[in-house]
Amino acid sequence: MPGFIEEFYYGNIEPQELNREFRAELNQKLNKILCVQKELRDALPPESKELLAEYDKLNLDLLTTCSADSFTRGFRIGSEFTMDTFGRTSRNNL
Repeated sequence: MPGFIEEFYYGNIEPQELNREFRAELNQKLNKILCVQKELRDALPPESKELLAEYDKLNLDLLTTCSADSFTRGFRIGSEFTMDTFGRTSRNNL
């Protein structure tokens, strides 16, 4: 039976996969955001729509960067727990 690392390597473990309950909540919130965004875009004059599009792009970039950082920090914290479990000294470089 393959180990955890091998399963992760072959893509059988998807860290970004959401559980069903959270996925439903996330979809509900996303739909609300999209509705408000559409209302806002429709209410804006044409010259402001470009500014809103730039805002959306920058916001997505920020969220992507924050998500990557959270994933990395979470992985490091999990590694620290593992090291501590086996009595090894951690580096505390979180």
